[in-house]
Amino acid sequence: MYDKFPRRFVEAKRMPSTQQGIALLESLIAIVIFSMGILALVGLQAAMVNNTTASKFRADASYIAQQKLGQLWADPANVAASTTDILTLPSGKCVITIPGPGQVLIVVTWQNPGESAVHNVTTNARIMGGA
Repeated sequence: MYDKFPRRFVEAKRMPSTQQGIALLESLIAIVIFSMGILALVGLQAAMVNNTTASKFRADASYIAQQKLGQLWADPANVAASTTDILTLPSGKCVITIPGPGQVLIVVTWQNPGESAVHNVTTNARIMGGA
């Protein structure tokens, strides 16, 4: 049966000795490039989670400041300086000060977990009819 084909088609061709191991090297390089891409995606995911958490804390602080301001507008006769702890924010505090007649300054502060920096949201408003 093999008599019909020339011998060079029947036998497997051998690669020159300079080409041996190239396929293994190429596959190792491909694995390294793929691994670097996966590590970059993991780092991106971690950064997105961190930024999402920080954004949630900023939104909560802004909401709390607006709620306090709404309470003061609803009852302008009882406007007074105060400091309260905010349980929904990590190390959260709400400080209400009266810098002048009819003026209210609300500062909500918090500290993200694992950070040393203290963040704040400041709201300044005029409330007429109060003390």
